[in-house]
Amino acid sequence: MTAKVEYNSHDEVEFLSFMLGEEHYALDIMSVKEIRGYESVTKIANAPSFIKGVINLRGDIVPIVDLRMKFAVGAVTYNEFTIVIMLNVFERIVGIVVDAVSDVIKLSAEEILPAPEFGVAFDSRYLKGLATVEDKMIILVNIQALISSDELGLIDANSLTDQE
Repeated sequence: MTAKVEYNSHDEVEFLSFMLGEEHYALDIMSVKEIRGYESVTKIANAPSFIKGVINLRGDIVPIVDLRMKFAVGAVTYNEFTIVIMLNVFERIVGIVVDAVSDVIKLSAEEILPAPEFGVAFDSRYLKGLATVEDKMIILVNIQALISSDELGLIDANSLTDQE
């Protein structure tokens, strides 16, 4: 139940790159609403530990997911350097906590290699592929698949059938 994005081999797609631990990741920039510093959240009872809670973002109640905890990468600290990427996924705003935001990269379809079934800390179900940029391996995240997964439970899968 995920929106599959197909890239024309001649088009370049922009990705926002970020760090989780020592690994470089990127997601389609079209999902990014804004980048903010971490702020205190309202905890939600019985939520998984990687769902830190919710914040009120200009009238929208936004769940905050710590990807460092979800995928057990990086040190989990919250300070003035902690970054939250606000995403708009399936018309829902969700915040993801990352260690750092790097920059915007442009990739063509030829530069994106298929995702391996093993070998990275990130669950391969949520990968679009891999790319090498300036001698660094970048893991491309399928953020729509991750945010709409039953595992996170942030978006009702039944509501997505109209959008496919």
